[in-house]
Amino acid sequence: MTAAPNPFLAIAAPGIAGLQPYLPGKPISELERELGITGSIKLASNENPLGPGRLARAAVEAALGELGRYPDGGGFELRAALARKHGVGPEAITLGNGSNDVLDLIARTFLQPGIESVFSEHAFAVYPIATQAVGATARVAPALDYGHDLDALADLVNSQTRVLWVANPNNPTGTWLPADRLYAFLADLPLTCVAVVDEAYTDYVEEPDFPDASRWVGEFPNLIVTRTFAKVHGLAALRVGYGISDPRVADLLNRVRQPFNVNSLAQAAALAALDDAEHVAASVALNRSGMAQLRAGCEALGLGFIPSVGNFLTIDLGRPAAAIYQGLLREGCITRPVANYGLPNHLRVTIGLAEENARFLGALGRVLAA
Repeated sequence: MTAAPNPFLAIAAPGIAGLQPYLPGKPISELERELGITGSIKLASNENPLGPGRLARAAVEAALGELGRYPDGGGFELRAALARKHGVGPEAITLGNGSNDVLDLIARTFLQPGIESVFSEHAFAVYPIATQAVGATARVAPALDYGHDLDALADLVNSQTRVLWVANPNNPTGTWLPADRLYAFLADLPLTCVAVVDEAYTDYVEEPDFPDASRWVGEFPNLIVTRTFAKVHGLAALRVGYGISDPRVADLLNRVRQPFNVNSLAQAAALAALDDAEHVAASVALNRSGMAQLRAGCEALGLGFIPSVGNFLTIDLGRPAAAIYQGLLREGCITRPVANYGLPNHLRVTIGLAEENARFLGALGRVLAA
């Protein structure tokens, strides 16, 4: 049955009519409710299978007594700690309800109808959503080996370009840009174009020439670097991220930012997580071994994949992934098809615990053979 047209589209802001909501990974509870099964695993949303570390857990417990109070709207302690970490002043930090919130702030601050943003094919889905939501025009550069083609991106920048988005590493492909190439690219951008380097997965990368773009904020006043506590720190449920930029840019973002956008528990947990080097090291080590496990499993099944430096592997099934995804759901394994990223034959799989990775590979083999 076809749904009736929405009469409120006529009064909605430009760009809303063509938007599709962001589709998150299916929750375990939803799958088990639909299929009447138990014991499912979720490898769909690039979450840390270890969850938060002991310091963050303890900080959340200690903060529970203040739930009746509004959080610090300016995030004084967390911003000060992040400033020390990145060698900038606190005025260069913008806190967000996850790094997605910061990306949305950037779009609402710098984009509008008649203005353009630029990003790569197969790049993070929030970039086109944030662009279209404010009525701006998206210009998409073709990918190079599933990753960012910096020359193609540069060719799309013009006098109307206000934001250029680069995910390093990229989600959902796991591709990355080395320091020298990214630095040279940023140096050539006009100051009228804000460059956003989204580093959500940076903590997992062990390549020697991978950049920490936050070190370049003092050189490039039009650079914004975004980070999150959702991945290696395991705080996905608490939604806390941040941006690092020239203070004059941060000033504009903070004018748009909603008050109390980062709750007290999230601030306390993030502050503690910054000092938990042990948990970060354990998470990275687990990811390293899990990545090797998944890659070997794919090779044994005769499947290709996109080399990844994140906490996920995007697998080339050689056929439409939708049916394989559904078969895996029936096996109690939640993964992520990425046809919406222009990759209809690929499946993105988060690195899980060793036993979860093994269960997925076994289920994948059975589904492919069925």
